[in-house]
Amino acid sequence: MSVIVTFGEVLARITTEGYYTFRQSLPGRVTFSFAGAEANVAASISLLGGKSRYVTALPDNDISEACLGNLRNLGVDESHILKKESGRLGIYFVQAGADQRPSKVIYDREGSTFSTTEGCEYDWDSIFQGASILHVSGITPAVSKTAAKAQLLCMKKAKEHGLLISFDCNFRSKLWNWEPGTPKEKLAGRVIGEMMDYVDILFAARMDAEALLGIYVDCDKNASRIDEQPYIAEAINRRYGSVKLLLTTMRQSISATYNKWGAAMYDISDGMQYVSPCIDGQYVPYDITSIVDRIGAGDSFAAGLLFALTDPELGKDKQSVIDFATAASCLCHTILQDINFVSREDVLALMKSGGHGTVSR
Repeated sequence: MSVIVTFGEVLARITTEGYYTFRQSLPGRVTFSFAGAEANVAASISLLGGKSRYVTALPDNDISEACLGNLRNLGVDESHILKKESGRLGIYFVQAGADQRPSKVIYDREGSTFSTTEGCEYDWDSIFQGASILHVSGITPAVSKTAAKAQLLCMKKAKEHGLLISFDCNFRSKLWNWEPGTPKEKLAGRVIGEMMDYVDILFAARMDAEALLGIYVDCDKNASRIDEQPYIAEAINRRYGSVKLLLTTMRQSISATYNKWGAAMYDISDGMQYVSPCIDGQYVPYDITSIVDRIGAGDSFAAGLLFALTDPELGKDKQSVIDFATAASCLCHTILQDINFVSREDVLALMKSGGHGTVSR
């Protein structure tokens, strides 16, 4: 199995206990962990049994050493991570939601080491050695203009080395502040538009196509995500011919702790669509009635998808690929913190169970 490279910023995640709000908890006890979209993907791939390599930049201090040790313990290749004297570790704070009260995230990332590191400082030739896929997201270019340029260079170098490029749109409305006077969606669309010519595998929904890429499709506004996906995929491919695979997650939020979850994959190369979970030919979403932590679910879906694509057995069948990714991300909703601490066997067991958790004896 070849290496999957991810590039982005790792953060300190500070979480309040239980379902306490920030004002209830602070000052007081909190949980400290390491997270970040691309780090989550790399760690989850490794835990599933794949090979992952994570690239970022960190300040040279003891907290960063703890982060590096954590990545090593999870089986991630962290040997290409830069350590620098300047900057700091970015932070984000999380307060868990319940029922009608949503979860809340507060970012504190300005001036981080990663956000100020130029793309030319990374050794891309060494980074992409032995790799087959690069995974990046729309979060990194939202952090700073420097990070946006670094990611674009990263993608160009990956293409030169023959890698497939996976891109998760991941629009974050609280970011994209680095060009004052430019609306967030307009800035994001301009920057992400430059990157799209290099993308092979795209994680996006209709709102991403319209708001970020300015691509509008001629289908019913009330169409389901399953029905509208082929139109979106073909429209994206007409503008950005490199995109061959479109992945769309389908979340129905009943409350902060009760969601229905599924996904669809459209293969532009053969015009085939695959939905998951699929029971007797019908789409039947996972019924997640007691969410523990939904942050990182999208990352776990991307990790499951990329792992399955490169797995010798799962990769033979596209339905198995999307089924594995959807089941992996379903399980992630039951795991505290961002990283999906499940194995390949855990995911296969859920796929075989018909969507119900049973005691493993």
